[in-house]
Amino acid sequence: MARKAKHPNFEQMLAALRAHGFEVTPAKDVPEGMLVTMGGAGAVIVPTPGKDSGEGGSALLAVTPGIVVRGEIARLLDRGYQKFIKTPQYELPATATHLHSIHTFTEELNRVTGSLGLYNESLGTTSDLYQYDRVGGREAPEPKAKRPWELAGGQ
Repeated sequence: MARKAKHPNFEQMLAALRAHGFEVTPAKDVPEGMLVTMGGAGAVIVPTPGKDSGEGGSALLAVTPGIVVRGEIARLLDRGYQKFIKTPQYELPATATHLHSIHTFTEELNRVTGSLGLYNESLGTTSDLYQYDRVGGREAPEPKAKRPWELAGGQ
C-alpha cells in the first residue's frame, strides 16, 4: 500500500528551515513574508493563500533567491556578457562565489521545503532579468534612401 506524503504546514516548514541552519526572520516589505537566509543568499517566502494552517500548506516565493546586500535581496541581472547583482541603489558584477551561493541556497531551500527542482535550475543559476546590450536602447531605424530607378511620382 502506498504511503501518503506528509505536507507540513507553513509553521512546520519554518521550523524545519531553522533546524537545517537557515535564519528565518520576518520580512520588512512583504506582509506575512518570512526572510530566509543562509550563506549570504536569501529569499522571501509566504504561506500559500487559501490554505488553513492545519492543512498541508506549502510556501510560495515572494522574492526569488538572491544575494543579500545591506539587508535586502539583490536581483540577478544577465546582460549577455556578464551577470550582475542589482539592488535599487547598487549594481555589482556577480562573481562565481555569488552564483555558487545562490545555486546552493536554492537547492537547499527546495530540498527542505519539498519544492520541485526544475531542470534548467539544476544546470546552474538562473537570472531574474535578461537585458542584452544589443537590444537595450536600440535606435530607431533610418528611412531607406530612394533608389534612382524608383519613380517619385508613382507612375
